[in-house]
Amino acid sequence: MAEEPPSKRKCLSADCDNDAGTLQCPTCLKLGIKDSFFCSQDCFKKNWGKHKALHKTENSIVHRILPPKVVSKPDPETGDYNPFPTFSYTGPLRPVYPLSERRKVPETIAHPDYARDGIPKAGRSLVNRHKVEQLDQKAQDAMRTVCRLAREVLDIAAAALRPGITTDEIDRIVHEECIKRDSYPSPLNYNMFPKSVCTSVNEVICHGIPDRYVLKDGDIVNLDVTLYHKGYHGDLNETYYVGDKAKADPDTVRVVETARECLDQAIQMVKPGTLFREFGNTIEKHAKAKNCSVIRTYVGHGINSIFHCPPNIPHYAKNKAIGECKPGMTFTIEPMIALGKYRDVTWPDNWTSTTVDGKKTAQFEHTLLVTEDGVEVLTARQPNSPGGPVTAPAPAPAAAA
Repeated sequence: MAEEPPSKRKCLSADCDNDAGTLQCPTCLKLGIKDSFFCSQDCFKKNWGKHKALHKTENSIVHRILPPKVVSKPDPETGDYNPFPTFSYTGPLRPVYPLSERRKVPETIAHPDYARDGIPKAGRSLVNRHKVEQLDQKAQDAMRTVCRLAREVLDIAAAALRPGITTDEIDRIVHEECIKRDSYPSPLNYNMFPKSVCTSVNEVICHGIPDRYVLKDGDIVNLDVTLYHKGYHGDLNETYYVGDKAKADPDTVRVVETARECLDQAIQMVKPGTLFREFGNTIEKHAKAKNCSVIRTYVGHGINSIFHCPPNIPHYAKNKAIGECKPGMTFTIEPMIALGKYRDVTWPDNWTSTTVDGKKTAQFEHTLLVTEDGVEVLTARQPNSPGGPVTAPAPAPAAAA
């Protein structure tokens, strides 16, 4: 019996459906990333900006294991220090170390595949990398359960926000509430992330690491919570005002409420047949109307038994995302909106991403299920959920002549 010929490889570029040739990415080869084939040199160059993010994910694992090489002198009273004193920060925020010890999760709770070594295994194959899973009824019910639990945890953490609390204290709350719900906090040790929740303050776009930073009246903070419960992940985030000063600042309210509205408008589009690339057109149109920009580096993503999987959901206009919504698909939309430029800078911790100009940014996220005739927001707010829309303050009256 003759052997079947091997199936043809597809070009790794996200926007290309051509068969791949023999061209491989040289950086991928050095890092040991297999099957990174492209159809042509031109296609490789055109997609370099997106493709190199894969190198960062693989290469940064080593750096995250190592302690910072340069630290400021610890404060003699508190012991606090800045681990990267020579870094050119784009805004006023600074990390406040030392980080607390990694929190433990009981072995009786189901752990995701990366929990011990920090390396996610599921969904990393380059074969069928654009295929989006359509969940059966049992899996959909499992997603409903974990997303409901994730909403409960986020609401509890948000209720604790106040001037004077540290982001590390928020991490403790999230971690303990996950355990109470027989759940693993999905961020913990995902690609070596050291904490159980992302706390992104002011100019931090996403992936802020909880530390000893004390939240102040006038700050805004995004809490990004994900739970892993009985084999499935549920993911959501919201941006919250800390104290009354933030709600009294017109620019702060503008960026937060614009981000909230961008997500709401995108969700209204979710139904069978909607192309994944169309969400970005709606999001960017509304952001620009409010004189804000859309961060392009980070996207919404598929989520189910895998934390991050197809599809990719870009939030900016004229993107080339592949695919369309079909019943049973579960994914996130999570627009990141900035007051200034859309470009980003990552701190030396290889996680914390900030705006390039240090201006404030806000984000909102839901996990969504495509139904036969529309969408079910699995992480929807409850009547008693903290936060919620805020009306922009009236402009100050003009001074008398």
